[in-house]
Amino acid sequence: MPPLKKIVVIGPESTGKSTLSEQLADHFKTQWVPEFARNYLLEIRRSYTYEDLLYIAEAQVELEDRICASTKTPLVFIDTDMYVMKVWCEYVFKKCHGFILDQIAIRKYDGYLLCNTDLPWVADELREYPDLESREKLFHMYKDLMVNQSTPWVEISGDYDHRLQQAIHFTSVVRVEE
Repeated sequence: MPPLKKIVVIGPESTGKSTLSEQLADHFKTQWVPEFARNYLLEIRRSYTYEDLLYIAEAQVELEDRICASTKTPLVFIDTDMYVMKVWCEYVFKKCHGFILDQIAIRKYDGYLLCNTDLPWVADELREYPDLESREKLFHMYKDLMVNQSTPWVEISGDYDHRLQQAIHFTSVVRVEE
């Protein structure tokens, strides 16, 4: 089997990351790594702390490694990586755990799909930043990270169908390139 290609979906909350990850996994007949934080935060039923973000990051890495090791296909999609954890820590707590920064330095991916904020906001019990100003600020934090790293990336925008087509095209190009 060829080496595993890993495509990460990142961006601010309510930008369609989980939907896109699942759609891509379905399209390419492979697995995807869900966001660990969602279930964890629903279970703890309290405001999260800076220490919770370290636990979430460690569990996300473990989940990613477990799914990547067990996949039978040469491609996997990852909903959330340590860049997301870095932005979350810095935006909320103005600091970041060393573990997260270390993982950013050592983990390697084949591509990033950066989801824009042009989808309508969908409220749920975990989402914190419905205002466009905050969403745009967060988006630009992610975009700055993308511009300043070497892994190929693309900005994903438009309606859900257009986003999926952009992501399929990008993934197909990344899969062909070695």
